[in-house]
Amino acid sequence: MKISGNEIRVGMLIEHKNDLWQVMKTQHVKPGKGGAFAQVEMKSVNKNTKLNERFRSSDTVEKASLDEIKFNFLYEDESDYYFINQKSFEQINIKKNIIGDKGKMLTENLEVNISFYNDTPITVDLPNQISCKIESTDVALKGQTVSSSYKPAILSNGLNIQVPPFIESGDTIIVDTRTIEYIKKI
Repeated sequence: MKISGNEIRVGMLIEHKNDLWQVMKTQHVKPGKGGAFAQVEMKSVNKNTKLNERFRSSDTVEKASLDEIKFNFLYEDESDYYFINQKSFEQINIKKNIIGDKGKMLTENLEVNISFYNDTPITVDLPNQISCKIESTDVALKGQTVSSSYKPAILSNGLNIQVPPFIESGDTIIVDTRTIEYIKKI
């Protein structure tokens, strides 16, 4: 699907220069002279390289068409994560480097959306919020509540995040999977 240069948004996958690119940053620039353009920072999905490109509003780019299928997480080994499609019972494995740190938030039977491009898995989208248990955190110091200070905490899955002072070890909290930040205590 063709889109104009000023419709490019962060997170989009576009086909450009015979490769598939994920948009990391966009900035619309209106210089004093000449026409406006979008300054776009992209990362190659296949080669893991970055590219900065300028797109005028008159330029068109091909937006990649992705197939999104729901899968449930099964298990992991040293190099891969394994998922199952609950309708067809088809199993797939995805390399850990594709998922990154978000793989630590995968729990057994967690339903995720996997985006495919030409039958190749590209991205794994977790639910926006998941519950996690606090493994350990520092004790809140008295008088520290004057400013909105946060303290470090380690989750049961090994991730380090910042939590408010009233959270203690053993508490269960909700974490935003997009930003890996604390939302609320359960």
